[in-house]
Amino acid sequence: IDDKGKVSDKLKTALKNNALELPQEYEANRNTIVDLSKKVSGKLNIKNISDKQTVNLNKQVFLSDDFKLLWEKIKYKTTYSVYFDSEGLIEKCCQEMRQNLKVEAPKLIYTKALFDIEAGGIGVRENDRTAVYATSQKENLPDILTFLQNETNLTRRTIVEILKRSQTLHLFKKNPQKYMDETARIISAKMRLSIVDGIKYTKIGEEEYYAQELFESNELFGYLSKNMIESTKSVYEYVIYDSDNEAGFAQKFENNQSIKLYAKLPDWFKIPTPLGTYNPDWALLIDQNGEQKLYFVLETKANILSDSLRPTESAKIACGYRHFEALGNAVQFEEVDNFAAFIEKILRIYSI
Repeated sequence: IDDKGKVSDKLKTALKNNALELPQEYEANRNTIVDLSKKVSGKLNIKNISDKQTVNLNKQVFLSDDFKLLWEKIKYKTTYSVYFDSEGLIEKCCQEMRQNLKVEAPKLIYTKALFDIEAGGIGVRENDRTAVYATSQKENLPDILTFLQNETNLTRRTIVEILKRSQTLHLFKKNPQKYMDETARIISAKMRLSIVDGIKYTKIGEEEYYAQELFESNELFGYLSKNMIESTKSVYEYVIYDSDNEAGFAQKFENNQSIKLYAKLPDWFKIPTPLGTYNPDWALLIDQNGEQKLYFVLETKANILSDSLRPTESAKIACGYRHFEALGNAVQFEEVDNFAAFIEKILRIYSI
């Protein structure tokens, strides 16, 4: 795994060739480790290191007055403060726990098998899997308040209110550790979203920003046959894409006459959020015959407007809105899953 938390091509190559090397003490668990590694790695699409090349800046775009003005509008950094609604958090946690907290009694699963040993090898003739559930309840229960306080940093009063009003405490005796773990998970998830609901961004000042020169000092690499699209409108001579969805948007930017220039925002362009940093997808300039110039930052993940987007991702995008609002009306932040519909809306609203 590299320093950005992504699976390396070295690991993908080993998995693809069934040549993953493991320390001797882990050999007994090889199948489990390999299966988990493949799941994390996704498609074993391995790039040839010999195809790797440096992507140069498109100086015609990078040095243009239009790009300088676009960057001037989005470059500033912000800080955030949070108003925390304790009562709202308690109610959301209670509702989630009542609806979705599932706790089973502890169980022991064992498997019994009969083998036939013959000249041709060993075969399994019979396989029996049995689960035994615990029936006795513990008399000495763990300190749930201290556990949840350490996991969530909430006050004991708030935790007590959540446990009482959720009407789920009868599940605690059934499986104490499972109940505590699941309750901590639910509270933590609702806390993250509640924090975002009450967040306010403030521009730090005129001296805190991402300098345009960072494009020159941070090298960009790509693989010509794998993840690069040649560009005449981007800040680089090629756009490096991470998915087919990004490749599709880049191609549409190139082909649409209303898009004068654009940039795939680099990974060092980060917006702070309570859930970790957020890196939007694109910045672009729409210009029609020089009559009006509009500046946008776009988030274009596949299915961006559907319910399938993970809550943490949705919350970070919501923080993106607040960040750009704090910079004034110089640039608009939009979530887009259909480029044609986006352009049609912009042309209609602004009568370009």
